Amino acid sequence: MTKILLVRHGQVAGISPERFRGRSDLPLTSEGRRQAELTAERISATWQPSAIYASPLSRCQDTGAAIGRPLSLTPTPLDGLIDIDYGEWQGLTPNQARARWPSQVDLWYRAPDQAEIPGGETLQFVRARVAVAVQSVCAQHPQDTIVLVGHDSVNRVLLLHALDASLEHYWRIRQHPCTINEIEFGAGGFVIVSVNQTDHLRFG
Repeated sequence: MTKILLVRHGQVAGISPERFRGRSDLPLTSEGRRQAELTAERISATWQPSAIYASPLSRCQDTGAAIGRPLSLTPTPLDGLIDIDYGEWQGLTPNQARARWPSQVDLWYRAPDQAEIPGGETLQFVRARVAVAVQSVCAQHPQDTIVLVGHDSVNRVLLLHALDASLEHYWRIRQHPCTINEIEFGAGGFVIVSVNQTDHLRFG
């Protein structure tokens, strides 16, 4: 059995107020760096990971590096964990995108599994690449604990995949900055142990 600690990166600009961040390489804010350090403390005190894999974008690499320091681990970039490609929406606020593509943006928030982002990815494509990436690293660590550092969209999709649930439920899962999700993967498939743990961030 592989134990997966699925973490979202720390706070960056564009989370609130919201923008379609996607592939924009945004740095962690000071709050994001604080969150990453608190997450590192929780993980090193509770588990013994043998490897860390992270999206190649710097907000995930820097979060992974913080988690790895007390464990003497360096995050390995994993392209399959990169954020969704928002295409022509990238960098825009929802209202800015809605002004140009009202029906497509409405569909994204109403039925995300049916949405097609202009020049971007569908959730089905994200699910396919994330599933391949996670199964590949689990095959390399069949009895280990590993950390995966991803994005809001990637983590939601992976959790739905682990539950064998429809992508229509995308908006029914929350992933706060530097949340921890605990997942087990073995011969019987995925088991969700916990979702969106954030108590480690409240007392820092």
